[in-house]
This record gives sequence, structure tokens and C-alpha cells, in this order.
Amino acid sequence: MELDHVEAFVAIVRHGGFTQASSTLHLSQPAISRRVHLLEHELGAPLFERVGRGVILTDAGRAFLPHAEALLASARDGGEAVGALRGTSRGAVTLALVGTLANSTLTRCLRRFREAHPGTDIRLRTALSAEVSALVRRGEATLGLRYDDDPHPDLVSSTIHQEPMVPVCWSGHRLARARRIDPQALTEERWLAFPPRPGAREPYSSALEQRLAACGLGAAEIVPIDSLTAQKRMVEAGFGLALLPDSSVEEELRAGTLRVLRVPALRTKIPVVLIHRRRAFQSGATRALAAMLAAWRKST
Repeated sequence: MELDHVEAFVAIVRHGGFTQASSTLHLSQPAISRRVHLLEHELGAPLFERVGRGVILTDAGRAFLPHAEALLASARDGGEAVGALRGTSRGAVTLALVGTLANSTLTRCLRRFREAHPGTDIRLRTALSAEVSALVRRGEATLGLRYDDDPHPDLVSSTIHQEPMVPVCWSGHRLARARRIDPQALTEERWLAFPPRPGAREPYSSALEQRLAACGLGAAEIVPIDSLTAQKRMVEAGFGLALLPDSSVEEELRAGTLRVLRVPALRTKIPVVLIHRRRAFQSGATRALAAMLAAWRKST
């Protein structure tokens, strides 16, 4: 099986068609089509079904895709391993992370790593938790930071932190300075949260729904807002309450634009997990970054 043929197949899937794949791989569209035709001939089944101007995967294509991605990732690992042995490794480490984790404590940790390893090129990519896992599985990211364990057999997950979640309100809220609040005092309140994602668990929204249900507030109105910054600004303006990561509201709490509601029953934690691909080659820089990330919250 030719790697070039597999690469063409994966490029079509990732970029949504033959034309886009040919542009990405700097090949003519007939060359891309021929590679896919030869791959289909070898596998004995069509991989794509043409729909209008686009394509969709056949059952055979869906079955082959994870193996194709693993094959390309393994080939990249082999190149990195040989490069490290010869001393010609590029020294690049790609970290994929959920955007809401990119707070000041993490950026300080990454700055310390860059200062300690000036020859290493750290590349960052942000995505949702499921997408972080996909990037790591495909070998497009060396390490990943996401919420919750990923049980996929190709990944190794380790919990490095429990992110505290706190209920917040605007500074002029009627309960902003209350010392202890009965959850039932929040019966008529509106909440802001990330919208649910089809086929994927949204950790903040799930945590909020679970805590509200546990407090007898399961019927509360939840307004979907797809940005953490927008949620904070809208809470500051008095449009609702929110359950947010403690680390993401430090600045607003210091400035006094947000206040923590003293409702112990609404507090919870979300596990932050470091992932890497099982059996993947790990350079010295990768191992050093993984070790620093594992100790990230302990050192702050």
C-alpha cells in the first residue's frame, strides 16, 4: 500500500473534496483521483460516493479512515525517531488544547518551557475536547489538553488538574454580597452556558445542568452563549448567572465586576486531562513539555 495513496485519501476527507485536496497537496486533480482509484482497487471497494460537487465516505471509507490516519501518523513518528537519532529533528512540539484552558497560569507555564528549551518550536492549536483528541490520534498534535478522560484505545490519558467551577453574578446582583445562599433563592434566575454540541458532551454545560438538577433547579432557563468571554461580559451586564472556571474569572473578581455566589452546592470540578498517542515517538522536548504540563497547576 503506497503512503502517497493513503495521504491523498485522508486529504480528501479532511478538506472536503478532490479539488481542495489537490490544492493542499500541490497536485493536479487527475493525480489525486488516480491515487484514490489505485487505493480503491487495492482495497477492493469504493471509498467515496460523489454527491453534487462534493463527496461522502462509503462504509468502506469510514472503516478505512482511522487506519489510514494511524498509518500516516506512524510514518511521521518514524521520521521523527530517525531525525532524533541523527540529530536532525526539527525540535517542534504541537500542543492542542481546549481554548478555555489558555489562561494566564498555562501561558506562564509555556513561557517557562520556552525559556528552558529555546531550541524547541512550540506550536499551539485550539479546538473542542473531541477535536483535541482527534488531532492527537491523527498525529497532527503531539500532546493534547482537554476536559475529561478519553477512553480511546489509541490514546493515553492522565488527569493533571481538577478545574474548580464557581457560580458568578454581576456586582449589583441582589445576592452578590450574601454570605450563604440557599439554592432555592435562585429559582427565577437565568443561566448562561455553552450550547450543546451534537454527538459530543460539552463539559461546562453538563456540569451546570448536573448541579442545577442536584439543587432542585432543573427547570431553570439556560441561554446558549458560544463564547466564554461573551458569557462573562453578559453576566457583568446583568443578563444572567454562569458557572465558570475559577481561573477564567480571576481578573473580573479582582476588578469587582463579577462576584462569586456563595452557593456551595453549585460548586464542582472538571478534570483537565493530558493526552498523547499510545506508542507514538516522543522526543526529549515532548517528554519535557509533558512533565511540565503535568506539574503545571502544582507550581502556580
